[in-house]
Amino acid sequence: MNKNIFSFDLLAQDGLARAGTFHTPHGALMTPVFAPVGTQATVKSLTPSQIEETGASLVLSNTYHLYLRPGAELVAEMGGLHEFMQWSKPMLTDSGGFQVFSLASMRKVDEDGVTFKSHIDGSMHRFTPESSIAIQEKLGADIIMAFDECSDPNDPVYNRKAMARTHKWLERCIKSKSRNDQALFGIIQGGVDAEMREESAKFVASMDLPGIAIGGLSVGESKQEMYTTLDILNPYLPLDKPRYLMGVGTPEDLLNGILRGVDIFDCVLPTRLARHQAAFTHSGRINLMNAGYAHDANPIDSECDCYTCSTFTRAYLRHLIVAKEMLASSLISIHNIRFLIKLMEDSRQAIQSKSFGNFANLFLECYLHSKEAI
Repeated sequence: MNKNIFSFDLLAQDGLARAGTFHTPHGALMTPVFAPVGTQATVKSLTPSQIEETGASLVLSNTYHLYLRPGAELVAEMGGLHEFMQWSKPMLTDSGGFQVFSLASMRKVDEDGVTFKSHIDGSMHRFTPESSIAIQEKLGADIIMAFDECSDPNDPVYNRKAMARTHKWLERCIKSKSRNDQALFGIIQGGVDAEMREESAKFVASMDLPGIAIGGLSVGESKQEMYTTLDILNPYLPLDKPRYLMGVGTPEDLLNGILRGVDIFDCVLPTRLARHQAAFTHSGRINLMNAGYAHDANPIDSECDCYTCSTFTRAYLRHLIVAKEMLASSLISIHNIRFLIKLMEDSRQAIQSKSFGNFANLFLECYLHSKEAI
């Protein structure tokens, strides 16, 4: 692998918080960075140009879903994900491991891989480390993930077996990877067990890959358990590689992750909340379906610079929701994604000015203490 393509420049630190630049074939990622999720080669309800207007620089797509429909071969035939979905900036695909263990209606794990039943039509399929890499190479994202096993964090006996299997699978992923224009990240597992997390972090770091992902969090454990796990990992993660916390997207979790040295985040949350009429604001999360917004001439958030907030009122958005207009989800999604992107931009600036701790504390004090019940 030509690692120079994927070099990481650590530009500033404030405590453990980091500001850097991760170079990819489709452009540089300014970290910390949040990636909206385009599970099936689309960020729900938004066009690529609308996503770009939010300031997003990275989009995630899902190997499991795209393998089942429309198929990796078709995506490759259409020129890969960038061409297929008309997104010109960096992309990331996960390995399909999490979805196999969370969505498949039936699965059987062995040392070689996983046999599972499609949640779409019940057909049987099999993923191995080698097939996951082959699928991701056909999809063509800039950053790809090693095939891992995400298990129940409350089962330490099985967790150890799953972690050991994840490590063996990582070695097989490395051996099977053939494209030099894709960065393979290994995934740290181990539940919320401190000893296993330390062991996994050391193993993944020893592989000397372009970046390191942290999996198996935000899957049912408490927020404090997640933060404690990140605290455990930090001393064992190389400074010169980006750290990616998978599937995390609340404002409080993003800031707490940055405080603990995380560089990259992704989550379906901003668009999922939008489809349920919920929006981020600096004063907490609000539900725009509430009757109190029927005559509200304010934007969702007066501090937000997104298209939705600069153009429409809460009253109009509530009208769209009540009328069941599709535009409601699109406009709220634009806002929610921009809110998190702007939070990352402001965090980067605060890190560079050595004021991130104060910035995070002020934001969280307002956001968490004013949160509206949804």
